[in-house]
Amino acid sequence: MAEFQSLVGRLLVAMPGIGDPRFEHAVILVCAHEPDHAMGLRLDRPAPGVNLRAVLTKLETEAPQGAADRAVLVGGPVERERGFVLHTDDWIAPDATMPFGEGLAMTATREALAAMVDPETGPRRSVLLLGYAGWGEGQLEEELGENVWLTADADPDLIFDPDYPAKWTRALAGLGIDPAQLSGQSGRA
Repeated sequence: MAEFQSLVGRLLVAMPGIGDPRFEHAVILVCAHEPDHAMGLRLDRPAPGVNLRAVLTKLETEAPQGAADRAVLVGGPVERERGFVLHTDDWIAPDATMPFGEGLAMTATREALAAMVDPETGPRRSVLLLGYAGWGEGQLEEELGENVWLTADADPDLIFDPDYPAKWTRALAGLGIDPAQLSGQSGRA
């Protein structure tokens, strides 16, 4: 049996033909990965009809003018009503923020929502995501063995870039891969 290698702070880039329409052309940041579970946030899928101002208004939190232009992302199919603020680690909420990877953190509190629109005291970069992608024991490792995902270094410029449709292609280009050269077939030799 292979030794466990955590993928925390790495990107998962979906291969063509992944077989699950929820993850076609997905780019997922792995936030937690242990032998018995994994959790990640999808970085490339805006939530239809939802922006940051709408979420802040619904939660009765002050919404500055620029908030209307900021997308809210679908982080994954699990607990889609639950919000996660993915942000740079220059802002931390004691006892609520989970730092991970290189300079990244995740916080799931109203305080984080307010901070992400505060240019003076909030994080330098941030995005709100609803839901997450989750894997049970051995599930992610099995999918990696079946070549469902490629792994890549996490690039903050890619993570926080609002050009969501280009993220999959950019993630592949960062690996030196032309998407036109990928096959939709997966499996083991």
